[in-house]
Amino acid sequence: MDFNECLNKKIIKNVKVDNNLIISARKIAKLKIESAEFLPEHLFIGKITLLYDGLRGYLECIALEKGYKVYNHECYSSFLNEIMHLPNEAELFNKLRKIRNGINYYGETVDLEKADYIIDKLIYLIDRFKK
Repeated sequence: MDFNECLNKKIIKNVKVDNNLIISARKIAKLKIESAEFLPEHLFIGKITLLYDGLRGYLECIALEKGYKVYNHECYSSFLNEIMHLPNEAELFNKLRKIRNGINYYGETVDLEKADYIIDKLIYLIDRFKK
C-alpha cells in the first residue's frame, strides 16, 4: 500500500504536532527497548516483540513530528519510503513487521539463529531512528 492510499483510506491522517505526545511516546519506546535488554537469550521471542514495539514507537514519534498519525504498521513502510525517502529501511521494517506478525498472530516460530538476525536488524533500525 502506498502513502497516498494510506491517506485516502484514513490509515494515515494529518495531525498537529503534539510535543507532549512525542515526548511520552519516545519514553515508552525507550522503556520497551531497555526491558528487552534484560531478557535472557532463551526468551528471544519476548525480546523481538519488545524491540519491535520500541522501534514502532520511535517511528510513531517521527511521523508525529512530520504531522502524521499512522494507524497501522504497514503504512509505516510507506511513510519511510515515500516521506522519509528511506527505501532500504522501509523494506527492512516491512520484513520485520511480517515476521513479528507471524509470531504474534499465526504462531510461527523462529530458532535462535534466526532470532539473533531479527534482533540485530531491529537494533539497527532502532539506532537509526531513535534520535
